[in-house]
Amino acid sequence: MFNRIISTITARRTAAALGGLAIGLFATAANAAPPSLFPFMLLPAPMQIQPQQMPPQLQPYAPADDATTEIEQPSRFKRQIVSYASREAAGTIVIDTANTYLYYLLGSGHAVRYGIGVGRDGFTWSGIQTVSRKAEWPSWTPPADMLRRQPYLPRFMAGGPGNPLGARAMYLGGTIYRIHGTNDPSTIGQNVSSGCIRLTNTDVADLYSRVNVGTKVVVLPGERRADSGNGRRG
Repeated sequence: MFNRIISTITARRTAAALGGLAIGLFATAANAAPPSLFPFMLLPAPMQIQPQQMPPQLQPYAPADDATTEIEQPSRFKRQIVSYASREAAGTIVIDTANTYLYYLLGSGHAVRYGIGVGRDGFTWSGIQTVSRKAEWPSWTPPADMLRRQPYLPRFMAGGPGNPLGARAMYLGGTIYRIHGTNDPSTIGQNVSSGCIRLTNTDVADLYSRVNVGTKVVVLPGERRADSGNGRRG
């Protein structure tokens, strides 16, 4: 009888111990992440990509100061060195309004030729001036006469890629006229301005680097002359 009671107590203690162990294991399993039903489909955690690690094509675009958009120009309007006979001294600018060319004289019968846009009908002019001032990314204040003709124009526009004066400007004497760049290169070779001479931003930057304040500028009359395409005139 005594042995039976001892066996019963031992059996109950063993059952209780096993029960506690089972409860502990269950609680541990409950706190653990549930196993995946499809372990072969596990994906790595997404990687945090910093901006400097992004591929260049995905980086935020910040244009350079001199960034411009150019279009392909007809070959005759591309900047090139040509033969050009002139009595003017080397370093002079000669503007051939009729043929929409600007020449920077190199001497020895040669010049750098640029395609240009010129004044529309009624706004062309001729004469001799000098470069009185130079400016990079110039601001624009339309003159009063222009505002009367085009009252929708802004009264002032800060310099930058959207400014119609483009990347560089060379001011001519005390006049309202300038040699400047353009944000619309399709106007090269056209009669579109109010008298100013425009070049592509690339070309005006090149000319700007050659020209000093005081440079002589000769603007020829607007009657068209024969031009052989290489700068020689007949």
